[in-house]
Amino acid sequence: MNNDIFEGNWKQFKGNAQAKWGELTNDELDQAQGNRAVLEGKIQEKYGKSKEEAKREVDEWIDSL
Repeated sequence: MNNDIFEGNWKQFKGNAQAKWGELTNDELDQAQGNRAVLEGKIQEKYGKSKEEAKREVDEWIDSL
């Protein structure tokens, strides 16, 4: 899925992201607004993951959508 589609459908995906990464608040997900880099950064902060781990998780999550 390309970034334009991801950003365009963010409101639909947001609930699914909340279920996957429950420690992320609605405000943090709103800040991401479908921007992968921001989402990955929030996951890194909340879960103490490396940049590569966060990117891999987001890739896997997007592939499952």
